[in-house]
This record gives sequence, structure tokens and C-alpha cells, in this order.
Amino acid sequence: MPKPQNILLQGPPGSGKTTLVKKIIQMLPNMNTGGFYTEEIRDQGQRVGFFVQTLDGEQEVLAHMNFSHGTRVGKYGVDVRTFENLVIPCLKKATEKSDLIIIDEIGKMELFSDLFRAAVMACLYADVSVIATIMSQSHPFVDKIKMRDDVKRMEVTKDEQGFLVKEIIERLDFQENK
Repeated sequence: MPKPQNILLQGPPGSGKTTLVKKIIQMLPNMNTGGFYTEEIRDQGQRVGFFVQTLDGEQEVLAHMNFSHGTRVGKYGVDVRTFENLVIPCLKKATEKSDLIIIDEIGKMELFSDLFRAAVMACLYADVSVIATIMSQSHPFVDKIKMRDDVKRMEVTKDEQGFLVKEIIERLDFQENK
């Protein structure tokens, strides 16, 4: 059996990384997939925060403009403890029971958590394929992941999404009925 693939999707904010991840999940409805994705919280057309959605259906707010507590990234307060309480068990379960792990995303807000960093490494070392979105900027932890021999980095643009979905599914050798 071939070694699982780890794919890192990178691109600037708004390039469609989360949209691409969600399309991949939709293309593999019979795949046992675990993990999470992040989405913007919008109020009257303005981004005011981000929530985390597990593939099991649980959801929590990761960061919000109105959070006065927690670590700050720009105008957002980041609720690291709530993030950890939701995501760490989700990723642990995914390493034990899934055929594909989704991590959206490995970015500034998420990297405030040492537990998250450890969980990401556990996922990458597990005998499971990983698709993760990752920040493009340099960061010691991110740079370490990007340099691993078992990862394939792919640049995401809105124009390339359809092509990338097909390429990723073929690269991972997943079929809908697998």
C-alpha cells in the first residue's frame, strides 16, 4: 500500500483555499473524512470574525472583532482555548478513524496554540492523507512543515480551482466509491 499523501494548499487570503477544500470534500462523499475548516463571519457585508466548523458538524467562533479577551491578530481577538477544545479532539479522532484529514487552516490565529501544532504534526505522521491550507508567509513552524519530504505544495488561485480539485483527487488516488 502506498504511503499517504500530504498536500498543502497555499495562496493569499481570498484565493479560494477553503472553497477548494469544500469542493474536494463534496467530490468524495463516500470518503471517511475528518478535520475542520474555517469560514468568515460577516455582518452587513463586512468580515467581523471567523468560525471553525468540524466535519462532524460542530462549530465555534475562533476569532471576532468584539472579543476583548485572548490573543490579538490585527483587529480580531482569538479564542485559543475554545479553538483547542473543538479542534484537538477532532484531529485526534481523524487520525484514528479517517482516510483523509482536512486542516483548514494552519495560519496565524491557529498557531497560537501549541496543542494545535502538536496535533498537526501527529496528523502528518499518521498513516492518513492530509489536505491542509497553510499560510504563505514565513513562520518557523510553517516553514518546517513546508520542507517535509512527504508534502506536496500547491498554489491556489480562483482560476485554477477546477483543475486543482481533479489533480488532488487523482494524486491521492481516491475514488468516490472507495
